[in-house]
Amino acid sequence: MDLREKIRIVDDFPKEGISFKDITTLIGDGEALKYTIDTIAERLKEKNVDVIVGPEARGFIFGVPVAYALGASFVPVRKPGKLPCDTISLKYDLEYGSDSLEMHKDGIKKGQRVAIVDDLLATGGTICSVAKLVEEAGGEVVAMDFVIELTDLKGRDKLKGYDVISLVEYDI
Repeated sequence: MDLREKIRIVDDFPKEGISFKDITTLIGDGEALKYTIDTIAERLKEKNVDVIVGPEARGFIFGVPVAYALGASFVPVRKPGKLPCDTISLKYDLEYGSDSLEMHKDGIKKGQRVAIVDDLLATGGTICSVAKLVEEAGGEVVAMDFVIELTDLKGRDKLKGYDVISLVEYDI
């Protein structure tokens, strides 16, 4: 299946000059959604994954069904103050400022094999931070799987040493 046909391109959103890749059309097509989840899960089967980690919010959309398909657990990574129990956090720099992410302290146990699943690989900053949280918790990041990759932003360069796969690539 050509997932490019299922992803809507919205020019000048959220601001002029941006070519937004809208996954709502992909997830709104049951066959395309099933294909996407099955493709990611099939690749991860050989990785013997214990835990899927997904950053909010679109990482939840793809990560939870992949975890289900593998019989793995799912651990959400969220913005500060959104998780109810003890968390570990990581502050990271953005092009203009900084941001933080949190994960429950007990979400990942030492030695667990973790795959990070998200909708989009852009600059790689957020996913690099997610990987650091997983490693701080004692997990081993064995894969990073994305539906879309914006290759011109060179996010892969920040993820050297990790097994990174994307289903669809776009130049921006």
